[in-house]
Amino acid sequence: MRALCFSLVMLATAGLQASEPWPAFRGPSADGHASSDALPLEWSETGNVVWKTPIHGRGWSSPVVWGNRIWMTTATEDGRELSAVCVDLESGRILHDFVMFEVEEPRDTRQFNSFASPTPVIEEGRVYLSWGSYGLACLDSESADVIWVRRDLECNHWRGPGSSPILYDGMLILHYDGYDFQYVVALDKETGDTIWRTERPHDFETDNGDHKKAYGTPIVIETPDDVLQLISPTSKGTFAYDPATGEELWRVRYRGFSTACRPLYEHGLVYISSGFSRSEILAVDPTGRGDVTDTHIRWIVKKSMPSKPSPLIVGDYLYTIDDRGVATCLEATTGKQVWQSRVGGNFSASPIAAAGRLYLFDQNGKTTVLAARPEFEVLAENHLDEGTMASPAVVGDALILRTDGHLYRIEVSQPAAGGE
Repeated sequence: MRALCFSLVMLATAGLQASEPWPAFRGPSADGHASSDALPLEWSETGNVVWKTPIHGRGWSSPVVWGNRIWMTTATEDGRELSAVCVDLESGRILHDFVMFEVEEPRDTRQFNSFASPTPVIEEGRVYLSWGSYGLACLDSESADVIWVRRDLECNHWRGPGSSPILYDGMLILHYDGYDFQYVVALDKETGDTIWRTERPHDFETDNGDHKKAYGTPIVIETPDDVLQLISPTSKGTFAYDPATGEELWRVRYRGFSTACRPLYEHGLVYISSGFSRSEILAVDPTGRGDVTDTHIRWIVKKSMPSKPSPLIVGDYLYTIDDRGVATCLEATTGKQVWQSRVGGNFSASPIAAAGRLYLFDQNGKTTVLAARPEFEVLAENHLDEGTMASPAVVGDALILRTDGHLYRIEVSQPAAGGE
């Protein structure tokens, strides 16, 4: 019962790509799973690096991949120039690199965020790049020609933008959750015109901007009773909407704020991270209507749960890595703890799962590889010169990893020309 965020696009283009694309934040099924059976277990600056390409500026957006094109965003540290970058998958050569938007008076960000944190979304022939309210653009993914632009979607992001767009049923759906405005909007992906916009309730009971804003990215699910739902996390709660109209179906309340993790849907439950300051993981039955806080939460876990790295579900188990480097395995249907162990480091990037392994990427350049099973086992530790804030992509058996200043293709392969 995986999320449906990209399924319609994938069906329409099945068979066109040599490798499964990585089209959006957390991949083709929106849950961090990669289909590779041969992703590298070990690497370093001198081992299993096919190419390494410098990426200028500061940006935490994840790379997205379609065909031989890798797209991402970046920005100057002061946020005055917002750039789009396209890299060739095979060689690491930069194909396009240009300033998309200029900003006269950018607002402040915090250390863990950037002005280019939202991950693009890509499909055959088009890429959609967001810098939050600073600008949104649809480009031809081959030529980089501009198809449409929106700069009128208002929002004071307070600590910088973070929510990534998704594609669903001909629409581009985005969150704008800031200090002043909190809403979800669906645009016609062909023209950029607004199809629907739903305002979130303004009942935060505080004037603290951090408690109003959020960085979350939605998913679309289909419940057992065949109801489509847009699961939309924000500060102080998560909402489910009809993705065709934006009409609210249900909501669940919590105390967390600045929510960043992307939800999951498995075993008939929606798994939600409440965000800062003490994050909880909630498992919610999505069949209710209205405020379901007191009726449809099936379990809550509070100890060492992540605020930024999204969780993973592999089989019957839910795995998390919290911001301070504590890894946890829970029974997905009950929330019962199976194991919990400190791997060390600080984490922002969301982990990935492939071939029975969990890949955890920290902010100082270490990747810890764990066995995806109900016994804690470290399989490998790998080190690069720079840390990782962006969640990675996987194409074929290659890991596409963005660090503070570079983009890597990591694969068990002979090095190719190009890049650095």
